[in-house]
Amino acid sequence: MQREYLQWDSPSLGRRMELLWFGHAGRPVLTFPTSMGRFYQYEDFGIVGALADRIEAGALQLCCLDSVDGESWYAKDRHPSERVRRHDQYDRYVREEVCPFAVSRAGRDDLATFGCSFGAYHAINVACRYPDRVRKAVGFSGIYQMHRFLDGYWDDLCYFHSPAAYVANFDDGWVRRVSRVELVVATGEHDSLAEANREFQDILRRKGIPAVTELWPGVWGHDWNFWSEHARRFLP
Repeated sequence: MQREYLQWDSPSLGRRMELLWFGHAGRPVLTFPTSMGRFYQYEDFGIVGALADRIEAGALQLCCLDSVDGESWYAKDRHPSERVRRHDQYDRYVREEVCPFAVSRAGRDDLATFGCSFGAYHAINVACRYPDRVRKAVGFSGIYQMHRFLDGYWDDLCYFHSPAAYVANFDDGWVRRVSRVELVVATGEHDSLAEANREFQDILRRKGIPAVTELWPGVWGHDWNFWSEHARRFLP
């Protein structure tokens, strides 16, 4: 399997960012790590291996990103307004740097996003904010309402980075745009975040946005073996 380590100094973030690229052909998939995870996490915990045959066959390419969660949502030493501003800079890094890079490198524009746990938040948020760039988004065991990270603080930037808030208020035009994205929102029915997933799934249904919404019966679902199994179902 083709594997390459890449890095560059991000103007959006003012720091060096690293990533791993797996594959030589196929749909490019931006892969976001779990809470405060690193760019090598999906390799270390077996998801790259679970998809190795498809990567080697040229069906998909994984662009495994780093995070700045420890500088944004999880930075409890910073005021919540600073946390969300730092996340917004990360959002700009993904939109203005990573997306064009991935499309150019892959030579195709059917970009997908994928993430587990907090990575699911990133994957779904990017897709819902930029549906003209992302064709498919898969989120396992995610959280989509960001109040718990903001200590009671709320402003417009918080709102526009909280999918459960802004998707619920989409107008018809935005509903049509996001409806073109293949959305997958799933976790186990005994996951501690199962209710958060139900709530977001219900928002999508009420807005008439097509999505695959699953609560895997009888399981916890918030772990790598479940994510690896279902990644094979939904990627590419």
